[in-house]
Amino acid sequence: MKLLSVNLGRPKAVPYTDHPEGVTGIDKQPADGPVRVTAPGPKGVGASGLAGDTVCDTRHHGGTDQAVYAVAREDLDDWERELGRPLVNGAFGENLTTAGLDVCGARIGERWRIGPDLVLEVTSGRIPCRTFQGHLGEKRWVKRFTEKGAPGAYLRVIEPGEIRAGDAVEIVHRPGHEVTVALQFRAVTTERELLPRLLEAGDALHPDALAAARKYVAAREA
Repeated sequence: MKLLSVNLGRPKAVPYTDHPEGVTGIDKQPADGPVRVTAPGPKGVGASGLAGDTVCDTRHHGGTDQAVYAVAREDLDDWERELGRPLVNGAFGENLTTAGLDVCGARIGERWRIGPDLVLEVTSGRIPCRTFQGHLGEKRWVKRFTEKGAPGAYLRVIEPGEIRAGDAVEIVHRPGHEVTVALQFRAVTTERELLPRLLEAGDALHPDALAAARKYVAAREA
């Protein structure tokens, strides 16, 4: 398992974002050298966990529980075949493009060591948005991406560190529950009856997903 690329975005004006200033950092390109990764701070205040990467709309992106976004090269390859077009590393706006790692099969709370120092923890899957659809330029993209159920993973920073393309990725902790990124994504999008199962992941789960699961259970028990 390894890191194929570390991808960074710069602010870019586009017609397809809800950002008040009409800019987005979703167009991410592979970095040439090492990149420092640290916890960015809470959502709404903190942005990307990667030095040199831009998160323009901190209302919905970035922050402690979405500090880093990872996508498996294998999932990009699958989409290449389906869309009939090439998708370069970073095409989904991901910070990390990996090889040999089952990103969507990762369990919530799973921890990865990348390079000698960085430790990340899986929190949730990525919910597609209008900006993502505009960036890809594919019709019905939000619906198609949701139906496929391979969203990639958001991660929080447990131990900061410097990473670069080619670094090894090691799973250093795998929780005992069965709540994977793919299951969490389905629960908060298309199969809400799965929401109670998310509680097995506890506080490792993204706070928004944890709140949704608790609200669903409370309403059902009322």
